[in-house]
Amino acid sequence: MFNAKYIWPGIVLFVVLFTAPFWLNANTKTYVRPEIALPEKGAECIEPRAFMAAEHMQLLDTWRDMALREEKRVYVSSSGKEWAISLQNTCMTCHSNKVDFCDKCHDSNSVDPYCWDCHVEPRGNK
Repeated sequence: MFNAKYIWPGIVLFVVLFTAPFWLNANTKTYVRPEIALPEKGAECIEPRAFMAAEHMQLLDTWRDMALREEKRVYVSSSGKEWAISLQNTCMTCHSNKVDFCDKCHDSNSVDPYCWDCHVEPRGNK
């Protein structure tokens, strides 16, 4: 083996470069969930809170497809209740404060949703 003196340093360099992202992220802070302005206790949401926190964007995409492509305007939730498929008239009636509800969570997660490319951006609670 004429190149043995290059093999071990090459392996070490490969291992260091391959594991560098893990080492660089090892000292990061833990994620702190932002305090968002939830609607009053009596307000009923379309789906359970855990589902909405995790899957709201998929639900909104499904709603968009149902409303615009399939011409369906009613969503039946897991509880069996019917809801109008409308971001403005269904969701934003309770979650009207975009800065305290939407933006806090999206900003802390570095997410830039495209909802407001088409919809009128709410200006806060009236």
